[in-house]
Amino acid sequence: MDAIGCMTYIIPGIGEFGDIIWAPVSAIIFYKTFGGWKGAFGSVFNFIEEIFPGTDFIPSFTIMWFWKYYFPGKPVVSR
Repeated sequence: MDAIGCMTYIIPGIGEFGDIIWAPVSAIIFYKTFGGWKGAFGSVFNFIEEIFPGTDFIPSFTIMWFWKYYFPGKPVVSR
């Protein structure tokens, strides 16, 4: 998903204008993918990151994936 967000820069002149369309779509996908309070917080952050010029280098989906899978918050119970 981060790569798709950067693809708006492939076509010269489209860059930030493509982000106007991609930002809300990306935020919805982010929330649906991660859910809960982390998904809600992350989707707002993702929307802001995509809509502001020059911030597309932040890999928000990748950061959240690492956060969710390497720091789950609840210990795994082994039986």
